[in-house]
Amino acid sequence: MGYCSCTVLLSRMAQKKYLQAKLTQFLREDRIQLWKPPYTDENKEGGLALKDLAKKYSDRLECCENEVEKVIEEIRCKAIERGTGNENYKTTGIATIEVFLPPRLRKIIINRLPATCTGLFYRIAETFGFQENYIKIVINKKQLQLGKTLEEQGVTHNVKAMVLELKQSEEDVRKHFQVEEEEQNKAELKEKRIQRTKRGLEILAERAEMVVDPETTPYLDIANQTGRSIRIPPSERKVSPYVSYGYHEKGRAFLKRKEYGIALPCLLMLNKYFCECCRELLDTVDNYAVLQLDIVWCYFRLEQLECLDDAEKKLNLAQKCFKNCYGENHQRLVHIKGNCGKEKVLFLRLYLLQGIRNYHSGNGEEARDYLNKARQLFKELYIDPSKVHNLLQLGFTAQEARLGLRACDGNVDHAAAHITNRREELAQIRKEEKEKKRRRLENINSLKGMGYSTHAAKQALHQASGNLDEALKVILLSNPQMWWLNDSDPETNNHQESPSQENIDQLVYMGFDAVAADAALRVFRGNVQLAAQTLAHNGGSLPPDLQLVVEDSSSTPSTSPSDSAGTSSASTDEDMETEAVNEILEDIPEHEEDYLDSTLEDEEIIIAEYLSYVENIKSATKKN
Repeated sequence: MGYCSCTVLLSRMAQKKYLQAKLTQFLREDRIQLWKPPYTDENKEGGLALKDLAKKYSDRLECCENEVEKVIEEIRCKAIERGTGNENYKTTGIATIEVFLPPRLRKIIINRLPATCTGLFYRIAETFGFQENYIKIVINKKQLQLGKTLEEQGVTHNVKAMVLELKQSEEDVRKHFQVEEEEQNKAELKEKRIQRTKRGLEILAERAEMVVDPETTPYLDIANQTGRSIRIPPSERKVSPYVSYGYHEKGRAFLKRKEYGIALPCLLMLNKYFCECCRELLDTVDNYAVLQLDIVWCYFRLEQLECLDDAEKKLNLAQKCFKNCYGENHQRLVHIKGNCGKEKVLFLRLYLLQGIRNYHSGNGEEARDYLNKARQLFKELYIDPSKVHNLLQLGFTAQEARLGLRACDGNVDHAAAHITNRREELAQIRKEEKEKKRRRLENINSLKGMGYSTHAAKQALHQASGNLDEALKVILLSNPQMWWLNDSDPETNNHQESPSQENIDQLVYMGFDAVAADAALRVFRGNVQLAAQTLAHNGGSLPPDLQLVVEDSSSTPSTSPSDSAGTSSASTDEDMETEAVNEILEDIPEHEEDYLDSTLEDEEIIIAEYLSYVENIKSATKKN
């Protein structure tokens, strides 16, 4: 009985939201201003003209007149409230914002907006009994940062804010001070965990260049639809691509656990990293499009879809990214993979969310079209459990079975062959990628053996597409200062040591000035060959940028032995990094197409629910 009552309540809420959206649309089209006469009198009470308006719109919608009148009155009151806030803002400069609280609480208007972000957190927490450390506020698609002012973060008059509650607090209230202390410790641990997550992703990204066998040393890699690695410039490895994809997997892990309040801030953070990625990369992989779907899915599951204005923008962006990545009518995808059955899961969710958004915007016909598209895709993607069982008997996993059956239109024999072929293809690709990494590591070590830094070796090989001879030309002929792209390792960064008199004499014997010889040997850490080649290439002196390096190094004091960290500290740091990496690995799925695997159980229920709303728009509130 409880489930049925909950379903009825949700149905009424959804229908009321649709009616509000539709009536707001009619009012705008008819240019009706409810806050002015004849709809509002001098005492701000509703006028008699409201009944005529309700009769007109109820006939148009074939809805109950009393229900329409109630909704129009709610819209009128809200407009007056907004108008009052606008007048106060004009005369006093005090701003007002609209705050959308978690579903169990009502929506509120906050007048006299505080000047600081901390003040806003405190006011919301104090008013509704939240703990300040356990709420997040999202405005203009961004999470508010406590260290900045509201003005710096674009919070102005009449903006809408979403409050996310990360933990229910009934138990905390009973336990008083002891539990408050525990929660504070948890908050600190959570912040440390976020930092560990970031560091773990950076470590895994850094390993990508130097690790040959992922079985012994895990690392992050980015692959295209075929499973082959995408080459990322060394300068970008520690920032956007790897960190963003790692964070996405972390956010999707929260989604799987239905922890939407934690997942949403994590996913919103990713836009910053994705914006730093090159356009070519975003058009090669579909992660950016999937991220948009995941964010809007969180909006919906948190019942805050109407709170933010960018749901439509994100869905349109997802559709555009899918087109760029998969090609027109999925032609590129079919050419690469031979089918597009598995990716249809993404389009099912896209159409479903577009249908929901249109419904809550009052666009009934558009909502029906998208929801019917979603329902048709669900029928195509539905998997007979007995077929999954048959594939399990053959030694395949349930995930492989679902993905294989969708790739092969439900044919068990074809799916078994598809899974087997895919396993063999991936094994071959991994073997080839491992060999490429081995050769690349050999080339890096060859350049390091000549005296070049690891960083310089990576940059040169990237510019030379992995060709060792071409990399040498890049460094020696066209860009000798690349040698100075030094590593952060203090053992290799010892350019401050004075060169030996013997090496200086060698360069002087070759005809170079003693001062220039000394400077060149300092830059190249005593490597006579590199110093001579660079001086000869630049007419007997160092190029200007390397001269600055010499000046900087001479003004930088060397590190004494007492300043270096002890073995105990180094051991602690290593343990912390191991812990950070392990936390990341827990949430990285083993199957490369994990994001395409879904039972579609939630989608099936939601499609049926919203189709019932749009199919009964005319009769939902009709009273015979």
